[in-house]
Parts: sequence; C-alpha cells; structure tokens
Amino acid sequence: MSRLKDIYQADIIPKLRADFNYKNVMEVPKIQKIVLNMGLGEAIQNIKILDSAALELNAISGQKSVITKAKKSIATFKLRQGMPIGCMVTLRRDKMYEFLDRLMNVSLARVRDFKGVSGKAFDGKGNYTLGIKEQLIFPEINYDAVDKIKGLNITIVTSAKTDEEGKALLKYMGMPFRN
Repeated sequence: MSRLKDIYQADIIPKLRADFNYKNVMEVPKIQKIVLNMGLGEAIQNIKILDSAALELNAISGQKSVITKAKKSIATFKLRQGMPIGCMVTLRRDKMYEFLDRLMNVSLARVRDFKGVSGKAFDGKGNYTLGIKEQLIFPEINYDAVDKIKGLNITIVTSAKTDEEGKALLKYMGMPFRN
C-alpha cells in the first residue's frame, strides 16, 4: 500500500470525522480518481507532437494514455470532427495515491517561484483542478528528449459534497495551498 493511503486511513479519516462531525466512516470524503489531460491545439498542423505528448504522459503517470478526438468540427480552427486533438490518463487506486504523493512532494517543489497552489480551483462539488504550464517539473521526463514545452491539467475527483470538505481533505493530505 502506498504511503499516502496509509496516512489517509490512519490520520486523515479521524481528523475529518472530528472536523465535520461524520457519524459513519463511509461519509468521510476520499479521492476517487485523478485525470491527467493534455490538450494540444497544435496537433492539427503537426500530428507528431501528439505522439511525443502521449509518451510523456505515459512516463508521468506510469500508465498508457488514450488519444482523445475532437467532438465537433470548428471551421475557424480548421478542426474536423474525429481528428486527434489531445491525450489523457485516468488514475485510480494505488497508482493514484503514488502520483499524488509525487506531485505534492517532488514535482510542485520544482516549479519556479512556487508560492503554493490556488485554493479557488474547486468546482463546487469538492473536485480540484490544477493547471501546470510545463511538463518539465516531473522528474520522469527526460529534459533532452523534449521537443516542445507542453502544459497539462490535473483533475482530482473526490467524493466530497462541498468545496470546504474537498479542500480540507487535500490540505490534510499535504496539498500546498497558497495563504
């Protein structure tokens, strides 16, 4: 079992039960999945950029990524329905906890002038989305093999009912929120 999952079960569940007065252990919010998404608008002109992005996402997540296709045609962007436009990975269970541990303790510390992540990026239902401007903050990426700097979105889906509960869960797990 991963280190973060042990901490969650031993320390975080009792703290959340005390803070929010949950009567049952099953009411305590938990992380359900983490979705990593790379949207690449440049893939319309250069399809090879999608292959390198998929390989980088595989290295970051430790799991094979899926190529996403456009749902609608948009004439101004020369985009047709069904064209490959990005890639994504959904992490669950132990891989999810391992990735979150690496993100909070290793990768975010490598961001230039890092003061913490925004506490306002919740969606109203306890889910948190974090945008990263460059994939080079992850130690799994080979710096010399990168052809173009790409960003990615990380969505942490929780079972929390409100943003307050979701923020408390992530704060206890060690997410470095800005003051």
